[in-house]
Amino acid sequence: MLLPSLFVVCTAALLTAQTPPPEIPSQPETSSGFRAANNPETVPPARPASAAPLTSEMRGDIFMARKMYGEAIEMYREAPQNSAIIQNKIGIAYHQMLDLDRARKQYERAVKINPKYSEAINNLGTVYYAQKSYRRAINQYKKALKENPNSASIFSNLGTAHFARKKYKEAFEAYQQALALDPEVFEHRSSHGVLLQERSVQERAKFHFYLAKTYAKAGNVERALLYMRKAIEEGFKERQKFTEDPEFAAMKELPEFLQLMAMEQRVL
Repeated sequence: MLLPSLFVVCTAALLTAQTPPPEIPSQPETSSGFRAANNPETVPPARPASAAPLTSEMRGDIFMARKMYGEAIEMYREAPQNSAIIQNKIGIAYHQMLDLDRARKQYERAVKINPKYSEAINNLGTVYYAQKSYRRAINQYKKALKENPNSASIFSNLGTAHFARKKYKEAFEAYQQALALDPEVFEHRSSHGVLLQERSVQERAKFHFYLAKTYAKAGNVERALLYMRKAIEEGFKERQKFTEDPEFAAMKELPEFLQLMAMEQRVL
């Protein structure tokens, strides 16, 4: 069973250089866990007379933050359509609506406008990943990295695509590169931006083992223990790897490590 969690990464290198939209009042969560969307007919809070008016793109960004993807698309459609950024944002809105075909077409339009736009190239890879075309996803991620070799999120996506193909060595290498570029790359939980970061995996226990191993090699003991616990709780069957793999060598005498190793195997 897939773990459905696709995040939109929001970093300084990814967002366009524009005036940020006004802060949106938080909404109460619904029973499904999502924040309740504002009524589309609600007029945004009045802005000071001296402030510049909101652009269509900025209004679209506000709707995206509210998870009102249809309304966001309508706003983005009113913005200049010769912009790769706009086409990419429309693609993300469709992607969040699980309309992968339309999302793919928008990403392709973005890349056609700007062949070096690594965010759209990456996002095209996430469509292929969602369709379980992992080889094509890997090719897209590698193309994106040629344009943006310092993107931790794209390296993370590359690792996850390798992981899906059971290429664990390649996945581990990509995860190490991602973590070296951004120590928080695996903790991102943003809901808006221009680059998608894939989090859907079939083997959750093994995935968390490799995250534990990645953090252990980087010397982040606290998070290594966190993901070690998750792997064990989810039924990781190769527990001996925690004592055999050299990445965990410095942790083996820690009380927390010994406590985790003594945990009973969870039956799934």
